[in-house]
Amino acid sequence: MNAYTKSVLAMLTEKYPWEKEYIQSVAEVFKSIAPVLDSNPEYQNNRILEQLVEPDRTISFRVPWKDDQGRIQVNTGYRVEFSNVLGPYKGGLRFHASVTQSIIKCLGFEQIFKNALTGLLLGGGKGGSDFNPRGKSDNEIMNFCQSFMLELSRHIGASTDVPAGDIGVGTREIGYLFGMYRRITKSFKGVLTGKGITWGGSYLRPEATGYGIVYFAEELLKNVEDDIEGKTVTVSGFGNVAWGVVKKVNELGGKVVTLSGPDGFIHDPEGITGEKVDYMLKLRLSGNDVVKDYADKFNVDFYKDQRPWVIPCDIAFPCATQNELDLDDAKALVKNNVKCLVEGANLPVTLEGMEFLEKSDIMYAPAKACNAGGVACSCFEMAQNATFMNWTEEEVDNRLHQVMKHIHDQCYETSCEFNKKGNYIFGANVAGFRRVADAILDQGLS
Repeated sequence: MNAYTKSVLAMLTEKYPWEKEYIQSVAEVFKSIAPVLDSNPEYQNNRILEQLVEPDRTISFRVPWKDDQGRIQVNTGYRVEFSNVLGPYKGGLRFHASVTQSIIKCLGFEQIFKNALTGLLLGGGKGGSDFNPRGKSDNEIMNFCQSFMLELSRHIGASTDVPAGDIGVGTREIGYLFGMYRRITKSFKGVLTGKGITWGGSYLRPEATGYGIVYFAEELLKNVEDDIEGKTVTVSGFGNVAWGVVKKVNELGGKVVTLSGPDGFIHDPEGITGEKVDYMLKLRLSGNDVVKDYADKFNVDFYKDQRPWVIPCDIAFPCATQNELDLDDAKALVKNNVKCLVEGANLPVTLEGMEFLEKSDIMYAPAKACNAGGVACSCFEMAQNATFMNWTEEEVDNRLHQVMKHIHDQCYETSCEFNKKGNYIFGANVAGFRRVADAILDQGLS
């Protein structure tokens, strides 16, 4: 870091000392951008960092709803609108007991640069609630979503702020949210993405993040004249992102041998293929936040309260949640000769783990670059909604592949420009930052 980044980070830490996740996301970006700031004094003169670290607005609100026993429950809802200099605020809604304002700000800050890297006209935002859909009935989830949308509807719009899904928010939740928005506004607009395919959704949206991650990994391997065929792959999580990764890795001839949940991980040396991939969907829909059921059904090893990074592999895809891979995990992967690590979840590697991996001799790609496939496909959905058209699955997949190649090339070329060839963390942070910072300069104080 240089003096400017250090001073802004110190200011932020003093102002929000309890927002540890948010401070972590800012520190991760600031580590990379010092050379750009040094060579472009106009960024500091115009206080670009100060403008970036304070969201345009942070909204929190009470969400009362009634459970199946007729009791009133109360949760907290959030929407953080960070930056719209490149387009409408865009970012998912996360419904999970762990959600705090710090986590939402952390994810929203990441979203600014992730969306910038796509080359599409998308700003950055994030939202959610500490409501957990797990174990709730459909009626309870509908009651919560409708109450949540009563407040959220005041702040969103098809060209203003377009939320999507995230952890705990799938097609069912988006449906209840969209239905309530339509009733409130008396209009059918593309104000939410991740909708059902028969009422405004896009093909491949559930798989898009996972597919995009694998497409990015393909580009990484091309740099060393290699590919995914025949590679052993470890994956964490078992949600939409992991599901998309498994499907695309199988299609390209690789073999995924792990999945994980809060209860531990499974190791399936034969590979997660065929009915096993379909069973991942059943696990999610069952409402059980566990993967031991997979181990019992398919008679494979289950490791209670452990993470899958001790299993030897060629490629690792952490696809569960933030800070799921620490320094010890990173050392285990490198010791087992992993070729590349491609982040699927947002900020899945701790700062210590990230620093170790950056110094090691492996290819390492950060989430803000390689998991942008989901938001890219959301933009495709917005485009289809705006024209009342539906693109084919093949057309969506081709466009997604092009976007991921564009992101990879930006990151790689930027790393080379600053004599840091192959440092994708640096390349992603700098390329994303420059696009946003230049837009702020062009548009003036706003």
